[in-house]
Amino acid sequence: MSQGRLYIISSVAGGGKSTLIRKLLAEFPEILFSVSCTSRDKRPMEQNGLDYYFITKEEFQKKIQEDYFLEWALVHDNYYGTPKDFILNGLNQNKKIILDIDVQGAENVKKKIPSAISIFILPPSQEVWLERLKNRGTESREALEKRIKNGLKELNYKDKFDFRIINDTLERAYTELKEIIWKENL
Repeated sequence: MSQGRLYIISSVAGGGKSTLIRKLLAEFPEILFSVSCTSRDKRPMEQNGLDYYFITKEEFQKKIQEDYFLEWALVHDNYYGTPKDFILNGLNQNKKIILDIDVQGAENVKKKIPSAISIFILPPSQEVWLERLKNRGTESREALEKRIKNGLKELNYKDKFDFRIINDTLERAYTELKEIIWKENL
């Protein structure tokens, strides 16, 4: 009988975690993806309810008061949080669940669900990471500088994760991610 398992995947902005997660979900539709809530603005290609639940800061703060989140944090001047019921219901139904969150959120989830498997996606080098982040073209100059500054701090948390994957080539990193997820269920 399969067992529900929560996988926390974190990285610096531009580290490639979203690309790896999309690839994993496309190949394994039985894996659930936990859609986080955020108070940040929607980017052009994002869809509400698929990438994030986009809500106002006021709505987010109300949900904090209602104990709606498993974890939440203020990151890059915006709120991000994980709806608690989705995670708990999925685990109770023996589902595999992917959680795409920052290092603060990962630390908080591990305290509440110690059996969660945490995976940090690393860029191959700082130079490659900065180039990838700049080439995304999704942030203003000010937002980009803030993400770089925060990313340098986030890299210090990598050793707190159960697994680290260097995203030097997409296929190799993806193969390693799949091996971690399926190995953990043996």
